[in-house]
Amino acid sequence: MKICKVVGSVWATKKDVKLEGAKLMIVMPLYGGQGDPLIAADYVGAGIGERVLVITGSTARFVSAKEGAPIDASIVGIVDSIEIAENEKENFSEVDL
Repeated sequence: MKICKVVGSVWATKKDVKLEGAKLMIVMPLYGGQGDPLIAADYVGAGIGERVLVITGSTARFVSAKEGAPIDASIVGIVDSIEIAENEKENFSEVDL
């Protein structure tokens, strides 16, 4: 599971039938060397600017109600707060916290 920030949304009028009804969001990983942005299916109603919990890989498609949906990243939670131990804060940037 990754903590990411929602940075945008994707609109696709033509897509696989198993993606119909799925809200697609652009998320940027916050920790662990950042990484490239991901397109994630949103199942919790996240908005741009929110920090979210994202699952990736084959388990991400299990969140979808449609069996076999072509999903490799899903937003499964909205982060309310993050608490980091004082001695670990040097591993995180101010932007992340």
